[in-house]
Amino acid sequence: MSDLALKITNEQKHIQFTPDAKTYSVSEKQKLAEVSKQFEGMLTSMMLKSMNQTTGGMFGENNFGGDFFETIFQSEIANQISKGTGLGVAEQIYKRLTGENFSTEVLNPKLEPLTKQPKIEVNKNTQEILSVKPSNQSLNRLSKFEDIINHASDTYGVDKNIIKSVILAESSAKENAVSSANAKGLMQIIDSTADYLGINNVFDPKENIMGGAKYLSELLRKYNGNLKFALAGYNAGPGNVDKYNGIPPFTETQTYVKRVIGYLKNFEEPTNVL
Repeated sequence: MSDLALKITNEQKHIQFTPDAKTYSVSEKQKLAEVSKQFEGMLTSMMLKSMNQTTGGMFGENNFGGDFFETIFQSEIANQISKGTGLGVAEQIYKRLTGENFSTEVLNPKLEPLTKQPKIEVNKNTQEILSVKPSNQSLNRLSKFEDIINHASDTYGVDKNIIKSVILAESSAKENAVSSANAKGLMQIIDSTADYLGINNVFDPKENIMGGAKYLSELLRKYNGNLKFALAGYNAGPGNVDKYNGIPPFTETQTYVKRVIGYLKNFEEPTNVL
């Protein structure tokens, strides 16, 4: 089969159709969204291949094995592009099929439950920990995410001030923060946890905060509202909390728990509510 040279002057030309009206279930919409994303990934890969043909390829014309690796890289780049905002083709296809734009419920079904969870009763027991005031710069950054934090709090039943305090302790409210352990974003979520939570873009503030709040809610419920245990689990993993039947004897984790609770106490002081 000869190589296909692709030239597109109108990126929406091939999706100008109107199917019979139909009401889709949430699961059907999720499948349609996934297929639309896959199609966009294939289309993007074809576009990259066409562009590389004019430049001698990504590895040069005479590179041994370059054609093989080029195909792999093109496919991976296309997949990563389609996972983000992409070219907009997937959403156009989805909209033609369903009459709707992409929604978080469809793209990230694990992040937002259809019904809100009840507010979690938290046993703080933190009399021995002093209030800690965050820097004004970090508070200014945090204020940009107020609406998302409130939504996450309402959705997962976690006190909004706990979410704020974790964000400050984890990243100082820097949405592009990356730790030495490769934890990412506002709530410093590692890749394996992001996969578990259904997060596609860990640097997206909404996905990161919603995912982090969901994880906090799971830990708070696991430890019957014990805030210290939940925070220790967030930092060191619930396996270590279970192993030591409490906060693990790790200096980092013990300092982390005190820092988060210190920020929380500051927020709860009547004159310091953000």
